[in-house]
Order: sequence, then structure tokens, then C-alpha cells
Amino acid sequence: MLGTWRWNVVFGIFGTVLTVAFSIGNNPIIVMLLRSMYAFIAFFVLAFGVRAILAYILQPPSIVGDLAEDESSRGTQLDLQTPDESDDLNDMLKSQLQDGAVAPKAFAQNKDAAGFKPLSPPQLLSTKNTQPEELVKAIRHLTGE
Repeated sequence: MLGTWRWNVVFGIFGTVLTVAFSIGNNPIIVMLLRSMYAFIAFFVLAFGVRAILAYILQPPSIVGDLAEDESSRGTQLDLQTPDESDDLNDMLKSQLQDGAVAPKAFAQNKDAAGFKPLSPPQLLSTKNTQPEELVKAIRHLTGE
């Protein structure tokens, strides 16, 4: 069960205080104390039920059966894991900092075998001195008109 018997006592005292608060002006002291004692007992017993329900609700789910995989559950989950390539990445970054003086170990073999050449795109030119008619043609071509 959740908690200890002290929670039952606190719950019983709470019931007693409620009973006294609502009956202090309407009943004589003896009747009020007797009903407060009944309220304490009722709330004390009720706290056992509340604690049992809370323990059932807050209980973690239990594992049914053993952890071995059944034949029917094989192949239903896919667990992918990427390989650790931090060393290769660090080597590549170091080589870029050194202006390509030293190629990384893993990429040096592939570079020789496949004839790898880094991409060097052409530099874009500005259109400061172009004629307006050429610009209009280019815009019409791009917009599909």
C-alpha cells in the first residue's frame, strides 16, 4: 500500500475538523465530540481504501512472462543505430583547416580509387552592365511567359 498509517491518522483528523467546524453551532459539546469521534473512525477506515486505490493506480506495470522473444514477435521492431564516425569527421575537419594538406585515413583510400574531385562550382557574375532588354528576356523565360 501507498504510505503509512500516519496518512490514515491525518485523514481522520481532517474528518474530525470538518465535523467540528460544521456542527459546533448546532449541537451540544457531547454530541459534537461523539460525532467527531465517529468521523475520525470513518475517515481513518476510508483512508485505507483511498491508499489502496492510489497504490493500484500508481503501481508500475509488471512484466508478464520472461524477456525472451517469442517466434511471433520476431521482426516486428526495427532498431537502427548509426555507426560512430566521429574520428573520420574530426580527420576531415582537420584536413579542411590545413587546406587539404593531409587527407583523412578513411577518405584517402576512396579518393585514389574513385578519382574523387571536390565540387568547385563556377562563381556567379553580377549583372550591372546588362541591357534592359536582356533582363526582360531572362525574366520572361523564368516566369514562363
